Amino acid sequence: LINDVLEMSKIEAGQIVLNPTKFDLPRLLDSIKDMLAFKAKSKGLEFNIISDLGIAEYIETDESKLRQVLINLLGNSIKFTEKGSITLRVKPLNNKISPNQILLGFEIEDTGSGISAEELELLFQPFIQTETGRKSQQGTGLGLSISQQFIQLMGGEIIVNSEVGKGTIFRFYIQANLAIFSDIRSEELTRRVINLAPNQPNYRILVVDDNWTNRQLVIKVLKPLGFQLKEAENGQEAVTIWENWQPDLIFMDMRMPIMNGYEATQRIKQHLQAGQSTVIIALTASALQQDQLVSLSAGCDDFIRKPFRVDLLFEKLSEHLGISFIYEENLEDLETSTLELNHLAELTPEVLESLPKPIVQELYQAGLKLNSRLVAEAIKKIPPSQESIGKLLTQLADDFRYDVIIDLTKAIAFLEN
Repeated sequence: LINDVLEMSKIEAGQIVLNPTKFDLPRLLDSIKDMLAFKAKSKGLEFNIISDLGIAEYIETDESKLRQVLINLLGNSIKFTEKGSITLRVKPLNNKISPNQILLGFEIEDTGSGISAEELELLFQPFIQTETGRKSQQGTGLGLSISQQFIQLMGGEIIVNSEVGKGTIFRFYIQANLAIFSDIRSEELTRRVINLAPNQPNYRILVVDDNWTNRQLVIKVLKPLGFQLKEAENGQEAVTIWENWQPDLIFMDMRMPIMNGYEATQRIKQHLQAGQSTVIIALTASALQQDQLVSLSAGCDDFIRKPFRVDLLFEKLSEHLGISFIYEENLEDLETSTLELNHLAELTPEVLESLPKPIVQELYQAGLKLNSRLVAEAIKKIPPSQESIGKLLTQLADDFRYDVIIDLTKAIAFLEN
């Protein structure tokens, strides 16, 4: 509640501004699906993202705010839907603003309990919750208001249609500039962590947060790299896990029920034995400087403000544990890749069209996730008669050339979709 009130206060004071970046929209949609799919599946719900992006694959807008809006709207749909499905549809609208600027449309449809006509009129007002929302005793009544403000800041509007007992559809659009692949390479993919450097210790990391989605954000980033991971939903659980498991580092949310992060941190630090060392990094959405000081005085070794940049997590791991990472190559390094150019020339989208389409789709998704294990599993499914293609793809994977794998499979994968 405090974090949402602070966010609304900053919006009303005009302190929230756009921070546009150029990014890969399919990658963003995939990350959101990965984040929310488990929660939907646990309720027996079908969760689909249908995109027809065309020229809007690479765009420029405020990625962080767009992500926050989508997570909020989809999270609400999952929360208030007991059976059926949730579907997100994304596509550019027909009316272009200019040759390089488009309107991008989003539609979130669910088969939930629906919203009455009386409640619809007040839905985007601060602190207003629907009857279903009040019964759930979850949320603050600020999420939709903040989402509307963010959408308007991105040059768009949001509307809602709903029928009690049948479901709800949220529709919104934003303005976005078109970008190109080379922009994304330079702004987003350069220096992307793709693996741990060889001969790293097998570090144990504990993620503590009472919000399941927040925990999964951190888990999703760290799991592909092979860290040993555990999670806790309050400070008391964190202390118990620390006593029995001795993690090397803890990402600790500060505001939690039962036992907050401040008390948990103090207990852990007070009971460290000689030779023991556990780094604790505070995670908090608070914008107040004094909260940072309180976290450090409680014994935290460092502080990260939510929402955080993924690369900041890696910076802190490197700083406090001395971890070294392997990074995806920069554009300038392409010529010096260990992959021979003549071999690369043999591998074209036309060549990959001969592969079974499900394998190409699997390769594309694995490449987007920068997941070497998933890439290897997809390559193993290539028929023996096309072994030469598999060898070239394996060499690409061994050289961490996921960018090339994505480029080769992208058109075929989207055509299949």
